[in-house]
Amino acid sequence: MSLLVVGLSHRSAPVSILERAALSGDTQIKLLQDTLAAEPAAEGTVLATCNRIELYADVDKFHAGVAELSTLLAQHSGVGLEELTPYLYVHYEDRAVHHLFSVACGLDSMVVGEGQILGQIKDALALGQEQHTAGRLLNDLFQQALRVGKRAHSETGIDRAGQSLVTFGLEQLADGAGDADVDTWAKGKRALVIGAGSMSSLAAATLARSGVSEVVIANRTLARAERLAQILSEPGGTGVVARAVEMVAVGDELTRADVVVSCTGATGLVLTGEAVETAVQVRRTPLALLDLAMPRDIDAAAHRVPGVRLVDIESLAEASADAPMAADVDQVRGIVSDEVAAFGAAQRAAHITPTVVALRTMAADVVASEVARLEGRLPDLDDKQRAEITQTVRRVVDKLLHAPTVRVKQLASEPGGAGYADALRTLFDLDPETVASVSRADLNDADVKNRGRV
Repeated sequence: MSLLVVGLSHRSAPVSILERAALSGDTQIKLLQDTLAAEPAAEGTVLATCNRIELYADVDKFHAGVAELSTLLAQHSGVGLEELTPYLYVHYEDRAVHHLFSVACGLDSMVVGEGQILGQIKDALALGQEQHTAGRLLNDLFQQALRVGKRAHSETGIDRAGQSLVTFGLEQLADGAGDADVDTWAKGKRALVIGAGSMSSLAAATLARSGVSEVVIANRTLARAERLAQILSEPGGTGVVARAVEMVAVGDELTRADVVVSCTGATGLVLTGEAVETAVQVRRTPLALLDLAMPRDIDAAAHRVPGVRLVDIESLAEASADAPMAADVDQVRGIVSDEVAAFGAAQRAAHITPTVVALRTMAADVVASEVARLEGRLPDLDDKQRAEITQTVRRVVDKLLHAPTVRVKQLASEPGGAGYADALRTLFDLDPETVASVSRADLNDADVKNRGRV
């Protein structure tokens, strides 16, 4: 395993850098394509959220891989390499696995314990599969990360350590308005949600459950906004009054809304400070704004408008720094450590499997050759005698190979066990091409299987 991750997050970089480095969907695809075109990388996928950008790759050279991945991140993010480098972190092999598993459990999130990261990890894996850039290692890694994250949430109380960014953001808005309870603060308010992606959908559903009287969804694609509004207003949904509008109607809706949540993929501002000030002058009542986009959707100048309360990614980062850590965090860390060890053992064991298969294939060929030679020397053998001799020779070979192959798999699963595959190939003079062909066949089978699991 030569897993390498190079990235930056809210823990390593200021929001201003994260905002500039944000990757659009098309840019992520181009980044993956260029990663595989780079000499050190055999696989790659990217995990891009509102507060982290991480590039994962299977590389054959550590230093060359770090240099190449760092350069690619700089090129596609638009932030110069010299400026970006101080904020980058690098994890390799087991440390890289530990990092992703910690991320999946919410330990590395801005709000510790939030569960939305699992959906984002799932999306990262799906992107790698769709672009055919995620091979066996990254498929196994990200599938396992999803299972580890779900285990942490089901076996511990990590959920109590924090909430999603949406909930945390609404709590900050409510607290700033002098109300510690979100439901009490939100009850009866009119809400405007800009965007219809996963974060915006979560925000709309959270607001609806909190008791707002109406939710208006604005999106560039009206059909997506209409679909979300329909889901919210259905009896089986939240039952809130919900409707969809086009983006051109945002200015008018702003004059009627009490709380606005925005999270789009726009590269420029969706709400300018001037637009917010105009709306407040018309409405003459307080306006609460929650900006969850990266780069930001709402002009930072809006917080200077009288009557406006603005919470954005930067202020959430500051607020979460003082959030108490739950005792369950230690239990989750234990789960992560155990899962990292198990993943490493499984990968090391899998590495030797093609060699063991090649050895048994060679042994089967020797048996077949010797039986054929025996038949030539003893042509009078009947079918029963021939079958008995063949079965006896096979049993002898199987018994001779059983203990060594079982033991070599056990040894290979331990730290530092990678050399046992090389030793086995050398001792039995195995054809490297035979081993490689087994690996390719297994990789193709795994690729087909894993693409159907996400």
